[in-house]
Amino acid sequence: MRVGQKILVVEDNELNLRLFCDLLKAHGYEAEPVRDGREAVGRARDFAPDLVIMDIQMPYITGLELIEQMKTDLELRGIPIMAVTAYAAKGDEERIREAGAEGYVSKPISVVKFVEAVGTLLNPPPAPEAAPDMPARRAAR
Repeated sequence: MRVGQKILVVEDNELNLRLFCDLLKAHGYEAEPVRDGREAVGRARDFAPDLVIMDIQMPYITGLELIEQMKTDLELRGIPIMAVTAYAAKGDEERIREAGAEGYVSKPISVVKFVEAVGTLLNPPPAPEAAPDMPARRAAR
């Protein structure tokens, strides 16, 4: 269900920012643009997004630094982050995932893959049920 799902888009390139926000809006999401990475953490707290789309190469602060900040912030750590970068060198995806990003898309983006990645992060398939390690607690009476 997309109604009401909010996405914070952190991207310093105006054309990419507009493209991402327009794509998200066309698919029923509420998109909030952030042009300056230095504002990203504060805006995430105010906007309370369901997903953050994070450019990696930005002036002043990198997307990797922002991902690490968000993943160590008690209020923001549970929000999935999809990294987007034009500089997809060998090892970049591993570094981005190690920083805490749950998703990764390289630029130039494929519109279909971008929208699919967003949908997967917002509505992950149900995890298989694990066998309980501890006996079930009885409800207090």
